[in-house]
Amino acid sequence: EVQLVESGGGLVQAGGSLRLSCAVSGLAFDEYAIGWFRQAPGKGREGVACIGLSDGSATYAYSAKGRFTISIDNAASTVFLQMNSLESEDTAVYFCAAEKSVIHSTAHALGTIFPANEYDFWGRGTQVTVSS
Repeated sequence: EVQLVESGGGLVQAGGSLRLSCAVSGLAFDEYAIGWFRQAPGKGREGVACIGLSDGSATYAYSAKGRFTISIDNAASTVFLQMNSLESEDTAVYFCAAEKSVIHSTAHALGTIFPANEYDFWGRGTQVTVSS
């Protein structure tokens, strides 16, 4: 059974940092990539960053570049999203999701993150609230 479990969300002041974790189980690492998405109230699900589990190829949304870093701890089967210089606009529920590597490779080559419907498995999300 595939499981993706997010943790690390919370309340932080603007300008602060958080590190989100996505514990991955039941997936073959060489066949999948992990993406982080977020959804603010009343808005659609937005891709933030994604990373290939086998090669570490990372892609970021414009809103995340220079502030967020996605990384992998293969030994712990965990993907992290380090978020710095947080802004009130970053307030959302953050989800991690798994996408097939072949699709991720195409997206990465295009410098984009494919929409949520390209991802096969999802976690339940973790709330991030940034106070101004």
